[in-house]
Amino acid sequence: MAELRPSGAPGPTAPPAPGPTAPPAFASLFPPGLHAIYGECRRLYPDQPNPLQVTAIVKYWLGGPDPLDYVSMYRNVGSPSANIPEHWHYISFGLSDLYGDNRVHEFTGTDGPSGFGFELTFRLKRETGESAPPTWPAELMQGLARYVFQSENTFCSGDHVSWHSPLDNSESRIQHMLLTEDPQMQPVQTPFGVVTFLQIVGVCTEELHSAQQWNGQGILELLRTVPIAGGPWLITDMRRGETIFEIDPHLQQERVDKGIETDGSNLSGVSAKCAWDDLSRPPEDDEDSRSICIGTQPRRLSGKDTEQIRETLRRGLEINSKPVLPPINPQRQNGLAHDRAPSRKDSLESDSSTAIIPHELIRTRQLESVHLKFNQESGALIPLCLRGRLLHGRHFTYKSITGDMAITFVSTGVEGAFATEEHPYAAHGPWLQILLTEEFVEKMLEDLEDLTSPEEFKLPKEYSWPEKKLKVSILPDVVFDSPLH
Repeated sequence: MAELRPSGAPGPTAPPAPGPTAPPAFASLFPPGLHAIYGECRRLYPDQPNPLQVTAIVKYWLGGPDPLDYVSMYRNVGSPSANIPEHWHYISFGLSDLYGDNRVHEFTGTDGPSGFGFELTFRLKRETGESAPPTWPAELMQGLARYVFQSENTFCSGDHVSWHSPLDNSESRIQHMLLTEDPQMQPVQTPFGVVTFLQIVGVCTEELHSAQQWNGQGILELLRTVPIAGGPWLITDMRRGETIFEIDPHLQQERVDKGIETDGSNLSGVSAKCAWDDLSRPPEDDEDSRSICIGTQPRRLSGKDTEQIRETLRRGLEINSKPVLPPINPQRQNGLAHDRAPSRKDSLESDSSTAIIPHELIRTRQLESVHLKFNQESGALIPLCLRGRLLHGRHFTYKSITGDMAITFVSTGVEGAFATEEHPYAAHGPWLQILLTEEFVEKMLEDLEDLTSPEEFKLPKEYSWPEKKLKVSILPDVVFDSPLH
């Protein structure tokens, strides 16, 4: 639960917010990390020493559900001459180390990051006649903070968050988020490390998809050029009814499509409904360690296997390989958004903490023929995988959400793969790697062209390259929801 109060009003666990010139005796009692961030806020808003705050009644370090101790809300007058409208500016307190006594974050020194190293901000366009800031952005920030605390994954500028729900729980088209550096907040050196400020930017579904297929920074730059879609300071307008591609239809083809072609895609992996069969051996071969056997339980990835997959996404297959954030699907409880989705770490780990098969007993096998299976949503990403990743010397991983298995496509330029040009299909337990040459990628793109318009074909759909001993099937979701998968 949270309460709304002026930051200068006394609270159960926090004293009034001091300014940079607070008396020394008072400042010594005030949490130093909190004091340092307030100093940056007072630099921007000297006329608002006591802004309204949403504060957690029961702090996280006392067992409360909300990781952020406070969210301060300021009124920013903007700059009409620069197409920056008046807006509300929200700033979080709690992702960084506010106290320095290990109650929330472990103190690691003054030179590194404080806590997770950042706080969140959000800029919401002020509606005409609105005298007080809406409080729902504070709930949104708490949801993102839960994700960070539960997954221990930090956000970076350019990251995207799939929310799949209007951010204010209305009928708005703004249903997802990108993250970028706050245009006004400067990094702060606190006694417990450095704090930077990442701004949440609300976007439409079409804009999120473009960020996924190209990169977040590219879409952020486009949003900056369209005043009603964000403008220079990327201010979110929940009443925006058009995407940037509807406002300017040339942006998709001239900027996004061309960007994917020249830069490639930053999307290196997704959690998906997928499976694979080893067609090299008959199903009755009990020693076959293929990942999917019809009628049998798939083998689980060992801890070392999952760590290896994570490493390939993080650094092992290292060309532009930062993993994508998985969807964060908020579940509304008591008016607050509770993050219930797996973290980036969880999405590439086994559901079990113990492996059924020890890593040392699983050998890497070269396969002669494989059959890949995807649902329609996952299959629609194959052209992006080929054009935006493999043709740029990169890799792309599908991690099954219905079983412990993974499929990684790699190009000939990727180092660290166990699939080779001589043996393009290789499996390590339930993890399959497929190496595709540039010539074969071009051929697949021609044959898979209709995947870019999936509404035009009926499922199931099958593609086959007999000379390569490769088959791809696009199947209904229900196939992957069955116990056999």
